[in-house]
Amino acid sequence: MPPEPDQRLFFLLQRAAHTLRLTADRRCLAVAGVTTAQLGALFAVRDQPGLTQQELARVLGLRQSAVTPLVARLTAAGLVARRAHPHDHRAVVLELTDAGVDAVRAAGPEIDRFNAEMRALLGDDGFAGTAAALHRLAHWRP
Repeated sequence: MPPEPDQRLFFLLQRAAHTLRLTADRRCLAVAGVTTAQLGALFAVRDQPGLTQQELARVLGLRQSAVTPLVARLTAAGLVARRAHPHDHRAVVLELTDAGVDAVRAAGPEIDRFNAEMRALLGDDGFAGTAAALHRLAHWRP
C-alpha cells in the first residue's frame, strides 16, 4: 500500500510556490529580462492607467516599503516612468515605457506556455480547481 501523501498544506504551498517562482523567474528573465515580481507590477501598471505606488502596493498585496524599491528598479531599468499625479501633488502616476510594453509583450508567450504546462500536469479539472482554491486562500481573511 503506497504511503499517504503529505497533507501539510502550508508546507506544500510554500514548497510549490518556491519551485514555481524559480522556474517562472528563470524563464521570464530569459525572454523579457524581468522577474515574475517585476512582471506582476508591469501588468498592474499596464492594466490600470493612472496607478500610483500606493495603489500598486494594494494591487500586489505588498507593503509600500516593498513596492518602493520594486518601482525604483523598474524605473532604473527604463521599464516604468513616474509622472506627476494630476490631482495630488504628493503622489506620482506610474506608466509603462516603450521598453516596459516590450517586456510585457515578450513575457506573454512564456507565461502562456508555463500555464499550459501546469494545465497538462494537473489536468483541466485540477488546474481549474487549484486556481479556484488558491484564489480563495489568497482572499481569506481569518
